[in-house]
Amino acid sequence: MAFIKDTIEQLKFSSPAQSEFYQAVEDVLESIEPIIEERPKYREQAIIQRLVEPERQIMFRVPWVDDNGQVQVNKGYRVEFNSALGPYKGGLRFHPSVNAGIIKFLGFEQVFKNALTGLPIGGGKGGANFDPKGKSDAEIMRFCQSFMNELYRHIGPTTDVPAGDIGVGGREIGYLFGQYKRLVNRFDGVLTGKSTLWGGSFVRTQATGYGAVYFAQCLLDDNDDNISGKRCLVSGAGNVAIYAIEKLYQLGAKPVTCSDSGGTIYHEQGIDLDLLKQIKEENNGRLYEYLDTHSEAEYTPRDDYPKDGHCVWRYQADLALPCATQNELTEKDAQALLENGCRYIVEGANMPCTQSAVDLFIENNISYGPGKAANAGGVATSQLEMAQNASMQRWTFDEVDTKLQHIMRNIHRDAKRTAEEFNHPSNLVLGANIAGFRKVADAMIQQGVV
Repeated sequence: MAFIKDTIEQLKFSSPAQSEFYQAVEDVLESIEPIIEERPKYREQAIIQRLVEPERQIMFRVPWVDDNGQVQVNKGYRVEFNSALGPYKGGLRFHPSVNAGIIKFLGFEQVFKNALTGLPIGGGKGGANFDPKGKSDAEIMRFCQSFMNELYRHIGPTTDVPAGDIGVGGREIGYLFGQYKRLVNRFDGVLTGKSTLWGGSFVRTQATGYGAVYFAQCLLDDNDDNISGKRCLVSGAGNVAIYAIEKLYQLGAKPVTCSDSGGTIYHEQGIDLDLLKQIKEENNGRLYEYLDTHSEAEYTPRDDYPKDGHCVWRYQADLALPCATQNELTEKDAQALLENGCRYIVEGANMPCTQSAVDLFIENNISYGPGKAANAGGVATSQLEMAQNASMQRWTFDEVDTKLQHIMRNIHRDAKRTAEEFNHPSNLVLGANIAGFRKVADAMIQQGVV
């Protein structure tokens, strides 16, 4: 449709050099063509034009002093994208690759992901081009305090509730929250991913990885299949990958790969989860250290990856879970997965598959779970943390895990039913995008031109 091309061209003019953002917008707009055609009110109310522009974009400098007494300066961001369904909700990412385009792509995706959960939360995202790797705890604390010195003006428990993302774990959330509390003199539920000692929720650490596997279960159930005994490829070695691997084991599957920015581990006997946690969570180490304990495993450094691809996807498997970062799984990787008999693809990361890879999965009728549906477990559990904070309650691990399973089943059900409604029963990309879009668009219309 012409409106897609026109929208992308307008974005390229008003928001130059933001390729990931254009990709995310184009993915959604192509999927929602059927409902735009069916419901003229969305055109009349300029919903698309309003949806692709954030309600607010905040950019600020973050000065801090390193351990050598040198002043360093980074750039901070918070994009408050859409609040039609509730307060802005979305993580903070600390990584050298962070820029305005990355944050806008993530925030745009977050709007629809959050809508799919059925919970009262809008979409936002933030972060900084700061790299926590190699920094001391004291440096990370000083950076987080400086970051919060600006961010605190824009957030609140009923306004905008950030969480963690790449580079922002429990340590960083603690430092950010401590500075927020110091500045406002209140103990608010303004950040999620907090320690369970002081307002955090059980399962939040595990939620995105667990949720992706629960979504995979739904895909297999649809095919009268069972996850037990399935051979699985997982990329990444952060929270999402680690706890996807943990849940796969709990359900009887066999994950055989993981990866970090340096390379990929392939272990035919199955990834040693305890060792992986030790390397990554306790020691902040690198994956090649895995070979010190398991010399029989294979380690492929990034320099030896195939051209235009990632070696983690070049092994035989039934199920693949990309859990690392955006655009990590290319068309060539997708072709390799198909040739090796992979039948299920479930995205644990945000937009980890390129559009050409997704097209290939859909053309070949592969059961594919898009990230905005499959990796919504993290933000869903963040909202459960908000609910516990607001009511001054604390739920058990099993209570939260049960709620998470229920939410992931509902997300799959809504995406599937919507895909069937628009005569594309196996296309969960279309189903998820339309289901999320419809909720947000209808709320925007009901609230007027704001």
